[in-house]
Amino acid sequence: MARIIGGIGTSHVPTIGLAYDKGKQEDPAWKPLFDGYKPIADWLAKEKPDALIMIYNDHCSSFFFDFYPTFALGIGSEFSVADEGAGLRNLPPLPGNVELQAHIAESLVNDEFDLTIFQDKPLDHGCFSPLPLLWPHKPEWPGCVVPLAVNVLQFPLPTARRCYRLGQAIKRAIESYPEDLKVVVVGTGGLSHQVHGERVGFNNIEWDHEFLELLQNDPEKLTELTHKDFVERGGAESVEQIMWLTMRGALNDSIQQKHVNYYLATTTAMTAVLYENA
Repeated sequence: MARIIGGIGTSHVPTIGLAYDKGKQEDPAWKPLFDGYKPIADWLAKEKPDALIMIYNDHCSSFFFDFYPTFALGIGSEFSVADEGAGLRNLPPLPGNVELQAHIAESLVNDEFDLTIFQDKPLDHGCFSPLPLLWPHKPEWPGCVVPLAVNVLQFPLPTARRCYRLGQAIKRAIESYPEDLKVVVVGTGGLSHQVHGERVGFNNIEWDHEFLELLQNDPEKLTELTHKDFVERGGAESVEQIMWLTMRGALNDSIQQKHVNYYLATTTAMTAVLYENA
């Protein structure tokens, strides 16, 4: 049977991809961030997962506000990079495992999650910003992806509890898949940041670390928070933390934090954390 071996939480700030493409890995302003991903990349290289489930939000690259689904699962043999206005990044398409994706889709619907299914849609920086820091991509990516887009842009949003329960349903889906696969679940976005409005540039370091502690040891407490709670504590865009809760719900109750890197050098608390199932 397939099994989930761990989870990753990562920021998906678009400037990470820009800095990567411009070769700024040794730049003093960026080196602490890039170095913070190396232990996770080493772990992935050692464990060799067959698939990453990428939980992300689309930034109006493939969906727009006239049709913006709550949960959207991609099914396809490959997913290309979205052009977000600055030209295509020099990254190969991400391969997909259609049989695994279709199984997850059917399992989640049977678990009463009403999904939107998409095909032939490119993926934006929600997926592609952190991926080259985690996986090598030359000449090709080492495994496949299952893209799962969550609405954190247009209200009404799914609740924190609903996202956590979605992760639990993903766990059931993976563990019912008959092929012997190793899977890692990646929750993207967050942590505290606000990129517009009166509180532009807002961060809350204390809350970020409290969130990480609760995510590991008491995620149910986080499911009690409203969207207003997340926004007040971490800024408008920190509501993306509900995607980390989806990742956490897919893991065992008991997990080990193998690595964490927290770097606040811009308006966003850029974070990378690795969990292993205990």
